[in-house]
Amino acid sequence: MRIFVSLLLALFFETAAGQAYPTHAVRVLVGFTPGGGTDIMARFLTPRLSEYLGQPFVVENRPGAATNVATETVAKSAPDGYTLLFTTSALAINASLYKNLQYDALRDLAPISVLAESPNLLVAGPGLEAKSLGELIALARAKPGALNYSTAGAGTSQHIAGELFKLRTGTDIVHIPYKGTAPALAGVMGGEVQFSFANVPAILAQVRSGRLRALAVAGARRSELMPDVPTMREAGVQGVEVAVWYGLLAPAGTPREVISALSAASMKAARSDELKPRLIEQGTEPIGNTPEEFARLLREDIAKYAEAVKISGAKSE
Repeated sequence: MRIFVSLLLALFFETAAGQAYPTHAVRVLVGFTPGGGTDIMARFLTPRLSEYLGQPFVVENRPGAATNVATETVAKSAPDGYTLLFTTSALAINASLYKNLQYDALRDLAPISVLAESPNLLVAGPGLEAKSLGELIALARAKPGALNYSTAGAGTSQHIAGELFKLRTGTDIVHIPYKGTAPALAGVMGGEVQFSFANVPAILAQVRSGRLRALAVAGARRSELMPDVPTMREAGVQGVEVAVWYGLLAPAGTPREVISALSAASMKAARSDELKPRLIEQGTEPIGNTPEEFARLLREDIAKYAEAVKISGAKSE
């Protein structure tokens, strides 16, 4: 695979016109403030892109409107490969959550590659009588409307995971939105709510200390950091796969040769001996997929999250 990626890099360094790409610095817009998880991921990736492609890749933080400011800026930029977007699965959620977006994620953006993803997990407090996912479902069915779950806020990926769980299991559980992940998890540990959905980085220390108990992974596969925790599918619940992915996109219409060069470099970065362990330490799973695979993921996520947003009644805040 490493030889294959290197060949791709060599093959696509030239554009159709024969001019090398890139010839000058590339901006990578991030719709979050500096220091957050997405910003960290972007700053993991950009030095590798600079190294492989021979020009600076500079992170530019452009927070606002739940990442929509940065996304719209890139969607309306010249499709020349010099203004890129590094974002999360919020892109797929926002497609349904916001009704008056000035861009279309599928029409106006060209997927390049997903660097990594972090699955959501269902976690319970130590005092909850249900010790497995099956027991939790049985308890929720026996006591409709009595169990509450917390998230970092309405419309987040954690909220989507909860609503899909509710739909797929036929249970009546109540969403309690908090203002952030930390208070949402504190609510579980303090007994204010019975369980929560959160990403691996947010709950790893509490699970290891016994303050939280992980019951299932809302993802396609188990987490390398918690390999003993089954997926929802393994535990008998289909259709609850809500992972936060971190991906690179360009404006639609960017030359195929440029997209291919960026994708090959991103794939090489995600699988490199230097970056892969750093991604795992952050609680994410290295991915490095192709533009076609990323495009398919984006289409599927937009459709899946549209269903969850509709049934949950989630609205932009």
